[in-house]
Amino acid sequence: MLRARTLRTELTEAENRLWYHLRNRRLAGYKFVRQLPISGYYADFACRDAMLVIEADGGQHTPGRDHFRDEAIRSAGYTILRFWNNDILSDTHIVLATILDTLRSFVPSPLRGEGQGEGSSHLHKACE
Repeated sequence: MLRARTLRTELTEAENRLWYHLRNRRLAGYKFVRQLPISGYYADFACRDAMLVIEADGGQHTPGRDHFRDEAIRSAGYTILRFWNNDILSDTHIVLATILDTLRSFVPSPLRGEGQGEGSSHLHKACE
């Protein structure tokens, strides 16, 4: 738990931006947590209800290096979405739309009365 706490205090600029939009159920009511321990690794962000992990990748991430980590997280039942830090910073709205589309494919939005078009307006409010 100490490692998770340390990681939570050392967010990159991209992680900080993404967390701003994911925390406090800001993204259509879905609950996210940071630095969730899964199978010996720490997921940057996770929505437990949808079994979805979001990873913000910088230069330290490579496909070969992340292969075993991803396999362990997937074997725990999670789906992983990876976004490069520069995409999070420059195309935040596209990243959030991708996350929201993926979430909705797993579980409906926890917000009551959310219609087909209403979710996208909630997304745009979060991006502004």
